[in-house]
Amino acid sequence: MELAGRKRRGLIYPFEMKPDRGTITEIVPGIFWLRMSLPFVLNHINLWLIRDHEGWSIVDTGLRADETREDWEKIFDNQLDGKPITRVICTHMHPDHVGLAGWIVSKWDAEFWMTRTDYLLGRILANDTGREAPDIALRFYRAAGFTERALDIYKQRFGAFGSFISHMPDSFRRIVDGEMITIGEHEWQVVVGRGHSPEHACLYCPDLNVLISGDQVLPRISSIVSLYPTEPSADPLDEWLNSCVRLRERLPEDLLVLPSHNEPFYGLHTRLGQLIKGHEDNLDRLYAALEEPKRAVDVFSQLFKSKIDANNYLMATGESLSHLKWLVNRGKATCQRDKAGVDWYKRV
Repeated sequence: MELAGRKRRGLIYPFEMKPDRGTITEIVPGIFWLRMSLPFVLNHINLWLIRDHEGWSIVDTGLRADETREDWEKIFDNQLDGKPITRVICTHMHPDHVGLAGWIVSKWDAEFWMTRTDYLLGRILANDTGREAPDIALRFYRAAGFTERALDIYKQRFGAFGSFISHMPDSFRRIVDGEMITIGEHEWQVVVGRGHSPEHACLYCPDLNVLISGDQVLPRISSIVSLYPTEPSADPLDEWLNSCVRLRERLPEDLLVLPSHNEPFYGLHTRLGQLIKGHEDNLDRLYAALEEPKRAVDVFSQLFKSKIDANNYLMATGESLSHLKWLVNRGKATCQRDKAGVDWYKRV
């Protein structure tokens, strides 16, 4: 099938215009695209409204911020044809996706749908607000190579999750991999991916040939795949790579993919292949760099093109650790902790 649109790196972008603030754009019958601002280098998130039988279902909510709330109020007042929000579905527990879920659910007395693992982890992280950083987390980042200054910054920022969300809804309706959900006139299948978050839900509609991919498949950036002190023995990169393979096996190539960042696109299998190869190339560079022992904070240049500073230092460390953990778990590298509690990685 020949598809029209702007082409870039093997992907096709069929839509030239992006929605303005406080407006929605119908891109598939019954599915509306809206964008909300983010106060980060990645300065936007895509959200989705789907016509339902008695009202509207929302997929993801944006970050807790006055600007985002104002944009939602404009949409509620002017774009919903007088019908209510009846359901909020969140793909995963990161604040830009779940940040205003509690507010919207309370405002509309709507149902909240999410995978169990991400819901519970979100509740746990929200409860960290106001706590001091635990010693086990400080040991984790000291082992990664953090200086005392870097640890102080981590202590200051610990528990910030709660400040980015209104609140996590007090109850939820669990969604599971493979489940079919009826939204309006169509059936949507839940397709779970892992690695970026523990149980990330994508939504696939065979009738419309559409995939709402959340952060599991993004067209121009690679999602963060990090190791965290809450589960230091996890292997998130392996989960991520396996998820990319499974998505390619389960879903057709010609889907219209609706991602959480950048623009909707065609070319799912092509993009999944690019994501897999990108991490494989990173692992090759990392392996070559471990000829001499290195800490997690020493290998940023092998994994990132962008500058690493105080704003993304924690993220970069977590991503470095996930790649190092992958090499260690497959016998390609060793990890030795010195007397100061710092881990040194060396290739086998």
